[in-house]
Amino acid sequence: MEIITFRDFLEKNDTPDNQNAFGFLDKEYLTYGDVKSEIVRVKNYLIQAGINKGDKVILLSENHPNWSVIYLAVTSFGAVIVPILPDFTAPQIEVIIKHSEATIVFASDKQMPKLENISMPLFSVNNLKLIKGSINEELTFKNDTISIDKDDIAAILYTSGTTGNSKGVMLSHKNILSNVEACHRIIETSTKDRFLSLLPLAHTYECTVGFLFAFSRGSTTTYIKGAPTPRVLMDALGKIKPTLVLSVPLLIEKIYRSKIAAKFKAKKFISILYTMKPFRILLNRVAGKKLLEAFGGKLRFFGVGGAPLASEVELFLKDSHFPYSIGYGLTETAPLLAGDHPSLQSFRSTGKPVFNGEVRIGEANPKTGVGEIQAKGPNIMKGYYKDQERTNEAFTEDGWFRTGDLGSMSKKGKIYIRGREKNLILGSNGENIYPEEIESLLNDNEFVSESIITDMGKELVGIIHLNAERLAEEVKNLKLPVHKIDDYKNSLLEKIRKDANSNLSVQSRLSKLIEHANPFEKTPSLKIKRFLYTKDKDSKDSKDSKDTINLNPLT
Repeated sequence: MEIITFRDFLEKNDTPDNQNAFGFLDKEYLTYGDVKSEIVRVKNYLIQAGINKGDKVILLSENHPNWSVIYLAVTSFGAVIVPILPDFTAPQIEVIIKHSEATIVFASDKQMPKLENISMPLFSVNNLKLIKGSINEELTFKNDTISIDKDDIAAILYTSGTTGNSKGVMLSHKNILSNVEACHRIIETSTKDRFLSLLPLAHTYECTVGFLFAFSRGSTTTYIKGAPTPRVLMDALGKIKPTLVLSVPLLIEKIYRSKIAAKFKAKKFISILYTMKPFRILLNRVAGKKLLEAFGGKLRFFGVGGAPLASEVELFLKDSHFPYSIGYGLTETAPLLAGDHPSLQSFRSTGKPVFNGEVRIGEANPKTGVGEIQAKGPNIMKGYYKDQERTNEAFTEDGWFRTGDLGSMSKKGKIYIRGREKNLILGSNGENIYPEEIESLLNDNEFVSESIITDMGKELVGIIHLNAERLAEEVKNLKLPVHKIDDYKNSLLEKIRKDANSNLSVQSRLSKLIEHANPFEKTPSLKIKRFLYTKDKDSKDSKDSKDTINLNPLT
C-alpha cells in the first residue's frame, strides 16, 4: 500500500476510533476518532481564513496533542506547515514569519507574548479557538478539493543550526512519508505500542520518528508538560511503561553517570573489578536489567540521536543488552539516513542506510576510507526556501546530497561518523584531526560534563565544563578550604589533559585545557553551538547549518 501524500496517510489509517492517539500524562487522551474530528475543525478555520494550496501556516508551540492535529490538518489540506521551535526568540520568529510568507498562525498560550506584532489571524493551540484577527465564519469545510501531489511541499523547517545560520528546509510529502516507511523497516509498531515523547515536535527527529511513525500504525503517544526532570521522567516511565522512547544522549548519559557509574566507582573493590572485561560485562548486565525495570520493564526500542553518545555509555548499553539504536540523519533528509534494529546495533556505528535510500563516501581517503557522507533517496529535501544558491551548494554535480559529515562505511555497509567537515582541524604536518573524537575521550572522564576542541594558533586546546556535582563531592571528600579550590581545579584539568593525551596520537594531543564555568549553549537537539566558542573556520555557511540528528564519533 503506497502512501504518497498526507491525505493518503490519513485516509488509509484504519486504526479503531476508540484507540488513544495523543495525550498528556495523567490527562484525557485524544482518540484516533477525536483526531479525525479535530482535523475537520482545523480545516474549517483554514477555509475561513482563506488558506489555499501552498499557503504557509505557522505552528509555534510546546508539545501538545493539538500540535499533531494541526500538523495533519494543514498538510492533508494542501497547505504548508511551518513548525517553529518554541525556544526561538520573538525577533527570530518574526524573521521566519516574514521569510516564509505565512498568512496564519497557530500558537500555544505560552508563546503568545512573542506574537504581539503580528496582524494575521492567530489561533490558540491549547483550545483551537481564534484569538486575534478576522475570518469568514460563514464558510465551512465539506471535503478536500485541493489536489495534492507527492512532490508538493508539505513542510518548511527552519533549523536551529550549530553555526547560528537558520535556513528553511523544504520537505515534500514524499520526503517525509517515505522516511516514515523506512522507520517501519527498522522496527514495526502496532496499536499495542506506547511512545513517550521527550523531544520537541518541531524538530524533524521527533516529528517524523516520534509522531508520524507512531501514528501510522495506531500507537499511543504520551507528552510530558514542561522539562522532563528526573523525578517527572521516572514517574512517567512507571505509569506509561513505554515500549518506544526517542532521546538525545544527554538523558541516558546523566542516568548512567549519576546512578550507575557513580555506584561502581564508590567502592574501590568494585571499581577495580570494573576495569576487567568479564566483570565489567557482568556488572553492566546486572545494572542494565535494573535500568530496564526503571524504564517500566516493557521497553523494546530506545532511539538515540541529536548529538554524540559517549563511548563509555554506549559500552554500558551494549554490555547490558539494553535495546538501544543509534540513528543518523539531518533535517534535510527528513531526517533518517541510517539506523538498525537494536539487535543489529554495532558499537560506534549508526547502522546501515535506510532501505529506500543510498549512501556513499565521497572522495574517500584511500588510507583511512574517510570522506564526506553523501546521500540519495526519496527523503532528500527539495531545497532551501528562496535560496537557490545554497540549495545548489548542498548537492554534488551528479545529484548527491552533501551532508557535511565525515565518515566511513564498513564492508557490511554500516556507517561510522568521524565528525563534521567544517569542524575538521588540519594538523601542523597536514594530518586530519577530528575534534569530536577527542571530545568523546574527554567526556568519558567522570569530572568532565562536556567539552569543545579548538585550535588556538598552533595549539590544540580543550574547553571544558566540569561536572559540578562530582567536583563538589571530591572537594568535600578532600576537605579542601575555599582558597584551595582553584588550585585543585587547575591540577585536575592538567591530570585530565595528561590522561587524555596518553590515549591520543601525537598530532592530536592537547596543549592545554581551559575551564568554562557554565554549560555550553545548545540547540534544541542539545548539540553545542560551536560558533559561540570556536573561531570561524569558513566565512561561507553553505553547509554549516545542516541540523545533524546524530554524530557518533569513533574512539
